[in-house]
Amino acid sequence: MNAPSPSLPPVGFAGVGNIGAPMASCLLRAGYPLRVLDPRPAAVAPLRDAGATVADQVADLAACQVVALAVPDDAAVEQVLVGDGLLDLLPPGATVLVHSTILPQTARELAGRAAAAGRVAVLDAPVSGGAERAAAGTLAVMVGGPAEALERVRPVLETLAAEVVHAGPAGAGAAVKLANQLAMFAALAGVEEALALARRHEVATDTALKVLRAGTGDSWAARTWGFFDALKADYDAAGTPVRYRPWSKDLWDVVAAARAAELSLPVAGLLAQLLPDQVEHPDRS
Repeated sequence: MNAPSPSLPPVGFAGVGNIGAPMASCLLRAGYPLRVLDPRPAAVAPLRDAGATVADQVADLAACQVVALAVPDDAAVEQVLVGDGLLDLLPPGATVLVHSTILPQTARELAGRAAAAGRVAVLDAPVSGGAERAAAGTLAVMVGGPAEALERVRPVLETLAAEVVHAGPAGAGAAVKLANQLAMFAALAGVEEALALARRHEVATDTALKVLRAGTGDSWAARTWGFFDALKADYDAAGTPVRYRPWSKDLWDVVAAARAAELSLPVAGLLAQLLPDQVEHPDRS
């Protein structure tokens, strides 16, 4: 157990699931005094044993200078910040980091609400890389919001990430995260179908993947084949509904963000319809 450093600001962390738990562990190892909030006792127990304080309610995070959110969706983010009143409870100068994948318009609305009050900054700061990189502190984080607010919390983010990118104003981090998800899932769908084609012609999956990785069909999805099978197993074990899993939720968010911007993304629309079933019930025959 690492003792918290008195020189580091207290951090609150709400949502310690597949990605939030290893992120919170990174902060603990770095010496940040940490308060964790999650409705599942089993989720917070390992962090409590490692030295974190367990919060019973949102108000217990009110003394933190930085609060990170890794909760399931826009509604959960809004509940913590507005419904449960955290924006009004945090001390002046505090910063909220929304690591959840949310709609750009939600990020802009929350940042605007906080800016109007003039006390707290809300940055959309979604992450990419998966649980393994979260545990290693080597995620990529994309941040939307004022540059000066980002600089105040850069040490916290650099504890979690190998790459911290200022994407632009409020909502920009959320938008580029959805762009990343669309590109990734388009590649995943292509690899799934490519392997199905190869298997039907008596080519072993490992052989087909070897060719893809060495040729022009290379992609992150091909190089990390099996990543989503393992992630699905984690979600199954945790009882996470399919609608909250990224191959379902994030793709519908892409479609919603495109619609809000009056942008046609037909590939995204098709993927939102097809990919959840492809990932949940893969045909590996």
